[in-house]
Amino acid sequence: MPAKKKSTSGSKAKQQDNPLSISSSTQDLAESHSGISTPGSPTLQDNFTGPPTRVTDSSYLMGSDPEISGDGTDVIKTDGYLEDHRAYFGQRFAHFKRWVRDIELNEGGIDKFSRGYERFGLHVTDEGVSYREWAPGAREASLVGDFNGWDVAANPLTRNEYGVWETVVPNTESGEVAIAHGSHVKVSFVTDKGERVYRLPAWSRYVTQDLSKSPIYESVFYNPPHKYEFKHKRLVPPADLRIYEAHVGISSPEARVATFKEFTQNVLPMISDLGYNAVQLMAVMEHAYYASFGYQVTSFFAPSSRYGEPDDLRELVDTAHSLGIVVFLDVVHSHACNNVEDGMNQFDGTDHCYFHEGGRGRHELWNSRLFNYGHHEVTRFLLSNLRYWIEEFGFDGFRFDGVTSMMYKHHGIAYGFSGHYNEYFCGNTDEEAVVYLMLANYMCHKLYPGFVTIAEDVSGMPAMCRSVQEGGVGFDYRLTMSVPDMWIKLLKETKDEDWSMDHIAHQLTNRRYQERAITYCESHDQALVGDKTLAFWLMDKEMYTNMSDHTYLTPVIERGIALHKMIRLVTCGLGGEGYLTFEGNEFGHPEWLDFPREGNGSSFHYARRQFNLVKDENLRYKYLYRFDKAMMHLEQQHKWLSAHDQWVTLKHEGDKVLAFERGGLLWIFNFHPTNSYTDYRLGAGWAGKYKVALSTDDHEFLGQGRIAHDTEHFSTPMEWNGRPNFIQVYLPARTAVVLRHFD
Repeated sequence: MPAKKKSTSGSKAKQQDNPLSISSSTQDLAESHSGISTPGSPTLQDNFTGPPTRVTDSSYLMGSDPEISGDGTDVIKTDGYLEDHRAYFGQRFAHFKRWVRDIELNEGGIDKFSRGYERFGLHVTDEGVSYREWAPGAREASLVGDFNGWDVAANPLTRNEYGVWETVVPNTESGEVAIAHGSHVKVSFVTDKGERVYRLPAWSRYVTQDLSKSPIYESVFYNPPHKYEFKHKRLVPPADLRIYEAHVGISSPEARVATFKEFTQNVLPMISDLGYNAVQLMAVMEHAYYASFGYQVTSFFAPSSRYGEPDDLRELVDTAHSLGIVVFLDVVHSHACNNVEDGMNQFDGTDHCYFHEGGRGRHELWNSRLFNYGHHEVTRFLLSNLRYWIEEFGFDGFRFDGVTSMMYKHHGIAYGFSGHYNEYFCGNTDEEAVVYLMLANYMCHKLYPGFVTIAEDVSGMPAMCRSVQEGGVGFDYRLTMSVPDMWIKLLKETKDEDWSMDHIAHQLTNRRYQERAITYCESHDQALVGDKTLAFWLMDKEMYTNMSDHTYLTPVIERGIALHKMIRLVTCGLGGEGYLTFEGNEFGHPEWLDFPREGNGSSFHYARRQFNLVKDENLRYKYLYRFDKAMMHLEQQHKWLSAHDQWVTLKHEGDKVLAFERGGLLWIFNFHPTNSYTDYRLGAGWAGKYKVALSTDDHEFLGQGRIAHDTEHFSTPMEWNGRPNFIQVYLPARTAVVLRHFD
């Protein structure tokens, strides 16, 4: 869904009168409560409405977690420009603390509250199969399926006063589970209008599609006789994240949907060989429309069955852990698919249930539904969804998709962010959504120390990646979404000799103080149809004819391979506290990515990754693979991504030379298309000897071998480029070299 990745300039949304108050109505909140209470807790009306009990009532909030005992304004200490918004941060934090306190008093704490997946949905117990569902708008409900001949009268559900329906399907007389593993089930509701509808259970853990019968997905009761047992514990993600973003379905050279097992057997070893320490899996949550790239989720608790069974995903994660690779999940809580029959839209027959009703509950560009983040049961569903993927599958981190759309009432549609703080902390902001993100981050970090959360946000909201305790939203990292845009814009619009070293350095270092970022040259966005990969922008049609070692090395291919290496190296070296690549791009995957759809004749030709290109020793893709591997292994050794030292030494526009220090290394880039420099003088922070650690010009990377690795460079103690020493080096055109310092 490329449309949701960018916002365009346009008119600003009208500000609301009071963005800081809790807007949930007494009726909504009363409907939401599940009936779980703690003796002596406040009544539902006192606990969940805004007025007359204000979120700033300190006596009510005093029992909250001592870790969040502050007032949420600590973020101002390191950014004085936030002072004008002190009241906003205080009110937002009080709103967050109110949620935590409500959950403590009414649900027994966030740990228990976020384990809704253990009670809702279908579960095998000693007595039988229990089923629980929240559907406040329904008048009647029954569980139907192959097990009872789809008889709506056989297994009716009873409703409590809060709209929660439940039943137990007793075991057979012989003590066997009455619902067979692999059989189909649904919930049938009679709506408030008297209409009978059939829905997939909202907490379904496995849903499948049989195109020979219908394109509609069906819920399957998943109760295998032998569940996969993990052999390895979850990992704590390292501080220097090297992330390999991947989509299981396209992870094969063949024109078909690849599987979890194939990814485990074929792709994980390659990721390990390259030196990446994290894999970020896209499109795991079930989505009926394959071409949505996984961003139109229909069943939030079900791994996509097109790749295999849930246990196959467990094996994938477990195998990654055995290789020392952490696994991140691409989480889509920003919206839900508009589907009714196999989605969550109109689940109980109403326009809302899990979503806002009316226009507020619809995303006009994505044609999808928007969650009501201020609702108790919706929050239970979403937080439990996060816990489920951690507890059941062992994920070590989350990338939250579409965060910009969540946080603003205009969803970033026709809105250009200038960076003015009023754009973030006034009527444009959807406080309920922001507070939900605070709750999600608070829960993940409190219950799983070291767990990583990453925000896909194009707006640049301040304090996004500051801790919740300080008053931030609580993410560990944000994606530097402007960096790939910079590279594409340079390649499309600017001649090589006109590239600005200052502009490149500024874009790569333009990060908020104390807020970490994941940087990248290109992700899945840049590979989607309508755009092209960096390699294709650089080499275009010659990739079809001149990527063989047996053909002439044309100027186009030589330039393309040289710049491909340099762009990735400078981005990884200077651009953030973590690095990401999208699968295949590390070796210059040609063309673009396009899923089978009506517009392309349902073709899989572009919905695949041609890993075979790297394995063919006759082709030049192997050189880019080797370089990416060398770059990742150098980072593994020096860990510059987690280093705190970073100094841009030189930005020479005429020479097209960019140099900087980071991680105990001296990085030098000569972007000039034709000029080489001998005895080029550069400032250096460390006195002593320097030797080559990595050069883009090595023969093994299809360079010309002009940089001698055995050359030793000795510093001279004289200030140069603002540094206390200088060294002199040879810089061939379109070449980068990384020097290691020796005392």
